[in-house]
Amino acid sequence: MARKKLKAVHQMTVAEFERMFPDEEACCAYLVGRRWPKGVRCPRCGAKEPTELKGNPWRWQCYQCAPQTSYRFSHLAGTIFENTNKPLRDWFRVAHMMLTSKKGMSALQIMRTMGFGSYKTAWYMCHRIRAALVEKNMDKLGGIVEVDETYVGGKDSNRHWDKRSHTRGRGYDRLKTPIVGAVKRKGNVVARVILGPDKATLEGFVREVVSNKVSLLCTDDWGGYGTLGTTYNHGIVDHAIGQHVIGAIHTNTIEGFWSLIKRGIVGSFHKVSRKYLPLYVAEFQFRYNNRGNADIFGTAIGGA
Repeated sequence: MARKKLKAVHQMTVAEFERMFPDEEACCAYLVGRRWPKGVRCPRCGAKEPTELKGNPWRWQCYQCAPQTSYRFSHLAGTIFENTNKPLRDWFRVAHMMLTSKKGMSALQIMRTMGFGSYKTAWYMCHRIRAALVEKNMDKLGGIVEVDETYVGGKDSNRHWDKRSHTRGRGYDRLKTPIVGAVKRKGNVVARVILGPDKATLEGFVREVVSNKVSLLCTDDWGGYGTLGTTYNHGIVDHAIGQHVIGAIHTNTIEGFWSLIKRGIVGSFHKVSRKYLPLYVAEFQFRYNNRGNADIFGTAIGGA
């Protein structure tokens, strides 16, 4: 039976973006509405209905924090846009480009498109937006869950001959950075950069993000997943002997997510440092988890 093709979710186009955000005032109003949908609150103490400063738009003061002097704040206070010298509309444009690019967009390309005079400006804005895309307090994954790990980085064979590693095995190459991920079929993914694919790390990750009530947990035959069968209904495929699908047991979904990350790094970013790799992983995770969300842009701005 042929698999039914998923219907593409319409996201905001460039023309729609221009109509929705014609000027800075519209961007400010959108941010306030997304940040405080039930009315403006003090970002410091959470007090409701702070006093709006007359003649000073998008500024409020809270007397509950400081009864004598009051605490003054703007719509940017406590967000990734705070203390920026770039218009909010520029930030929105950059976020829109990042969210609508399936495999991401490099800071260099954003610099060219936006006409920024400095690569550092584009790089800084992209990383601030990625930090806002980090998903916190996610529910544990249930149903059928696939877990796998992958490696990002250069090849050991590309090193000078006297600097190559002489050990072999999964995760041996110190040039590569390991990432572990778990995905619910037709659901969300959780991915995380780790120090190494050892048993304690992998099992700790699984127990943290996967519910023990899952109907099936699928992994490959790597020994780091060896004792998960005591807690989960654990199914294994052995890729070394050509096993890829055994009934409902496979890791094709999580491997598809890895392909998005790797093709994004190779095709868009070309090189990603180990230090900032967690932010790039968070970006891909956010886009994947919101692939069915027509208002992915609003969701991102609401969490900024």
